Amino acid sequence: MSSPSAENQSQSSSSPSDPGSGAHRRTAGVTVPLFSLRSDRSWGIGEIGDLPEFAAWMRAAGLRLVQLLPLGEVSGGETSPYMALSAFGIDPMFISLSAVPELPAERLGEALGDDQAALDRARNSARVDYDLVRRVKRRALRFAFDVFEREHHAKQTPRAAELAEFVKRQSDWLPDYAQFRAFKDAFDGRAWWDWPEAIRERRPEALEALRRERARDILYYEYVQWLAHAQWEAARADLRGKGVEIMGDLPFMVSRDSADVWAHQGEFRHDMTVGAPPDQFDTEGQRWGLPPYFWARMRENNFAWLRRRCRYTGLLYDRFRIDHLVGFYRTYIFPEQGQTAPGAERPRATFDPAEEAEQREHGNRVVRAMLAGAAETGAQLVAEDLGAVPGWVRESLSELGVPGYKVLIWEKDDVNFRDPAEYPALSVACFGTHDTDSVVVWWESRDDRERAGVLELPQLAPRRQELGPGFTKETHRALLDLILGSKSELVLLLLQDVLATRDRINVPGTVGPQNWSLRLPAPPSALDQDPEVRAALDRVRESVEASGRG
Repeated sequence: MSSPSAENQSQSSSSPSDPGSGAHRRTAGVTVPLFSLRSDRSWGIGEIGDLPEFAAWMRAAGLRLVQLLPLGEVSGGETSPYMALSAFGIDPMFISLSAVPELPAERLGEALGDDQAALDRARNSARVDYDLVRRVKRRALRFAFDVFEREHHAKQTPRAAELAEFVKRQSDWLPDYAQFRAFKDAFDGRAWWDWPEAIRERRPEALEALRRERARDILYYEYVQWLAHAQWEAARADLRGKGVEIMGDLPFMVSRDSADVWAHQGEFRHDMTVGAPPDQFDTEGQRWGLPPYFWARMRENNFAWLRRRCRYTGLLYDRFRIDHLVGFYRTYIFPEQGQTAPGAERPRATFDPAEEAEQREHGNRVVRAMLAGAAETGAQLVAEDLGAVPGWVRESLSELGVPGYKVLIWEKDDVNFRDPAEYPALSVACFGTHDTDSVVVWWESRDDRERAGVLELPQLAPRRQELGPGFTKETHRALLDLILGSKSELVLLLLQDVLATRDRINVPGTVGPQNWSLRLPAPPSALDQDPEVRAALDRVRESVEASGRG
């Protein structure tokens, strides 16, 4: 199947009233991790059930799209949403347990036992405490599953039939995921390459025997995915009714210790690791510890796994961002330590494919395959094309009708900033990303020379006298008018940029509890009572209206 053009991609849905249609309607949205949301019902982390209230809050400020970070299940000890155990599925920690039929409020004490205090601590924590959240949610979900198994599965009720139908519909990924999770539990959490040889190599007789032995645990993991997806469908329908899109995020790679790499070992390289080439800042390059795609083999089946992945992602979102898009054109790979056989020639670090002509042809084929997969569910793609990206990659994306990013803080030559009014219509404009400071911190940290460069932009020059080094309400409104006035089809504001706060989601290159743990200080209904929050939202609404977006 050939890729849709820009026009075809924009018309993949049937009605202009559908949030997923109108790819070229000028729209404004907000970027927020799901884990950052807060409600009176949630258990110490943002939950699927929190999305409708948050979307309504943002919709009142003129924002018609909510962009989330990846939702895949991260492994124990990890907090980054880009280190998932599977490219498919939703992390069970996002399930709204208050909406699980098998866990009525009157049985919560029975379900949690001595972990009730842990739930209270998780709820009151200023940041997401992943260890606490996982502990209490895992215990509650196991209790709920016991009830389901006893009251529905054993009696083959209509509710049990709904789960069976879900498993059937998701048969292209759910069995691999559920078995991987159940087997990982059976082997005390060890990485799959440390499992018994017959299971590691997926020998049919051994797999069947272990499936029978761990059937109950497999059913549990199917059950929690069913809960998560049922809640997701309900939340997405609610947002669609409000005229709000959901935009997701598809990570470039999956973890080496993942259901996908175990189940599709031939699609990945086990002798190499993904990274970034040497540069003036890092003379040895960066090793990311992720398994590269085995592109030569993937081409043989026309990228079937990537197509399935994009089709599934399109079931969750109206559009989604492709992380590290350049890696799908050319992947920089290093030899994996200890993977070279004695006497064999050690592979060298290189791009795969190696030559530009091959990279152009290969990347074009990959993106077309991803577009085709997403088109099966009517979703649109957005390319994260930031960093060292060759110009011909962006030319290819433009020809394929895939918008890339224009990040204002980086769209400059020295201190000469490019005018957002001249950004391509087929693009996404923003002040920054989840890996950058908020616009407040950015503005206040500029030296006089760079700030003067910003103020040379035509939209800001008339306001130069009122915009000093401090971030005021006038600064907020002026910068909102600047980015929302861009020519870009979509403008994304970090929630911190909407509320004019100094919080940060992640600092690349650092590890610690400050990353991936940001929470709203209160539910939207409570924050709406704060005069400063209300004033910030009013400035956003007025700027959106003035820009003609909506």
